[in-house]
Amino acid sequence: MGSNDFITLFFVVAAVLIFIQLRSVLGRRTGNEKPPFDPFSARDEAKAPTEDGKVVTIPRRNGQDGEDSFSAIDAYAPVGGDLNEQLRTVLRADQTFEPKEFLNGARMAYEMIVVAFADGDRKALKGLLSKDVFDGFNVAITEREKAGETMKSTFVGIEKAEIVQASVKDSEVQITVRILSQLISATFDKDGKIIDGDAENVSDVNDLWTFARDSRSRDPNWKLIATESEQ
Repeated sequence: MGSNDFITLFFVVAAVLIFIQLRSVLGRRTGNEKPPFDPFSARDEAKAPTEDGKVVTIPRRNGQDGEDSFSAIDAYAPVGGDLNEQLRTVLRADQTFEPKEFLNGARMAYEMIVVAFADGDRKALKGLLSKDVFDGFNVAITEREKAGETMKSTFVGIEKAEIVQASVKDSEVQITVRILSQLISATFDKDGKIIDGDAENVSDVNDLWTFARDSRSRDPNWKLIATESEQ
């Protein structure tokens, strides 16, 4: 299910920032089950499931040598700029990294996490989050369940996703992504009354998510290590 066109992402949080209810935990401002779908992968050619259960073949990324290996970096960030140099450092540490494909995976994972949280889908979340982050989400979901509350959320889409910072600390690669998304979300009490959000109108959400992975590890998975919101 992996591919060099999609980098595996699993997430860790300081705050998920999606709904007011989650602020207290994570922060925000504005029967025959298939294995969890992994939105990112950096391995050989594989097949990923589509919504209708079909599969699509994801081609692998061709390796490059020398200065040509930075062509994807240079196409994404201006040569000589800070971000370009940061991304080159990332690529030196992790030769599977490719900015645009990384962002494709980030978009997919973002939607999966937002929807899974609203649905209270712990199984899906556990496959996408580190233990620390999962614990935070689990607390919020548990509190919602104890209160007899339900959350209904429609993911409208992601308006923009861009890498804003990258670094390598020891062997750990860290990449921060700004994600501008649109959601329709509301939380209902046990009597079906809206207590938070809006069941009809679209809300804009502006998040910063930082992903990390150990470049020396055979495990290709990325984890979200921090989030914050921007106004």
